Amino acid sequence: MISGKTRLLLSLLLPCWAAIASASEPAAAPTSAQAVIEALRQPAPAHTAFAEARFLSVLDRPLVVSGELSWLGGDRLQRRVEHPQPETATIADGEVTQQREGRPARQFSLKRAPQLQVLLDSFVALLSGDAARLQQAFEIQQDGDAAGAWTLTLVPRDARVAKTVARIRIDGVGNQSRCMHMVEADGDLAVDLLGPLAAQMPAEPTRDGLQALCQGAP
Repeated sequence: MISGKTRLLLSLLLPCWAAIASASEPAAAPTSAQAVIEALRQPAPAHTAFAEARFLSVLDRPLVVSGELSWLGGDRLQRRVEHPQPETATIADGEVTQQREGRPARQFSLKRAPQLQVLLDSFVALLSGDAARLQQAFEIQQDGDAAGAWTLTLVPRDARVAKTVARIRIDGVGNQSRCMHMVEADGDLAVDLLGPLAAQMPAEPTRDGLQALCQGAP
């Protein structure tokens, strides 16, 4: 079972990257993936709505949260949960801060989770326009067309990362990411609906239902 702190960091890092990743010269990525990545470019600060359903083997029903994801530039990422309970998690300068309403803030260093530091470094490299570093961290497979519907599948190359994340799949249309599926190494799954699609998160989501929603007509 992935620890609570590791799960918090994954829930902050991965959807933020999927929602607002950008690159200026992804020459090392495959040509088709390059077009998709280039189409996602936008400067910081960047913000997007999200709704996440997390399917855990120890629970009968998925956990659902929603709010806003932000890339604030550099390695500064923020995940603000609005429902069901307000909570803000921020990564900045290698430190993670978690703030829940009515409770003292919790803070810890990414040095305690080197595999997640690898993820952060790779994602920040992409956000700042260095997609070659992303390809060093992931095997990248692209399906579809940059002008229409597309899917990027990322498989970690680093053994430390692979012990936490098995693969990441991002579905989008044109220059918009719509969904991100993160399959953890222990089999648990997190599905994030991004941007306008976040408002369509069902009250009782299922894996198949979210799959159909992510790959349906925009």
